[in-house]
Amino acid sequence: MFRHQGKTRTLGHNLRIASLLSFIAGIVNVVGFLAVQRLTTNVTGHFAYFMEEVVKLNFWQGFVYFLYILFFFLGSFFSNFIIELISRRSERYMYSVPVVIECIILFAMGSFSSGLIAEHPDAIAFSLLFAMGLQNSLVTTISNANVRTTHLTGLFTDLGIELSQLFFFKSEENKKVLLSSVKLRLTIISFFFFGGIVGGFAYAEIGITILTLSAGLLLLGLVYDSIKFRLIQLHRQIKGG
Repeated sequence: MFRHQGKTRTLGHNLRIASLLSFIAGIVNVVGFLAVQRLTTNVTGHFAYFMEEVVKLNFWQGFVYFLYILFFFLGSFFSNFIIELISRRSERYMYSVPVVIECIILFAMGSFSSGLIAEHPDAIAFSLLFAMGLQNSLVTTISNANVRTTHLTGLFTDLGIELSQLFFFKSEENKKVLLSSVKLRLTIISFFFFGGIVGGFAYAEIGITILTLSAGLLLLGLVYDSIKFRLIQLHRQIKGG
């Protein structure tokens, strides 16, 4: 799910990566808000807060909201920059590196940020926004813009459009493509909600430490993908030999 791109990428690949990453984004969304009362998976709300503070001439607070937006952007920029840079040397690890970086950020926030919640909540928000920008850029690139996992506004828009199109005459091939897209949207939305529920209950029990488990789950997904890819290559070699 982290390796196939272009014509070799299937709906199954997108469903697997969508399930994993949207689940993690759902956890981060709820845990970030409960821990520091900040939106940590998207920047739409921060734009509104930024403009409100500017209008009120509260420029420092407005600058903080601007930084939220900037860190999400920097995560997106850095993710694609790393992918392009590594792909010029070897395509084998170009998607793995951003995933590992996200794992490190989530693990660090879950392990060492308990003391920062009261005194430096913005540092936690900056880190999580960077991680989510990185993730959103990564999955957008891998899936050819078919999957986005850190916010739901566009997903509900696309889902509404696609569901409405089901009421009109379509060829069987068009219906198949449309139903596949609907299935993907519903998967992302469902796992985002599921991640949020898990994150909420887990935060009540173990606090922000739940982010370390999210990092472990993401790393496990990367290891699973690597092992499966190697087994497929081995099977092809044996079959070809």
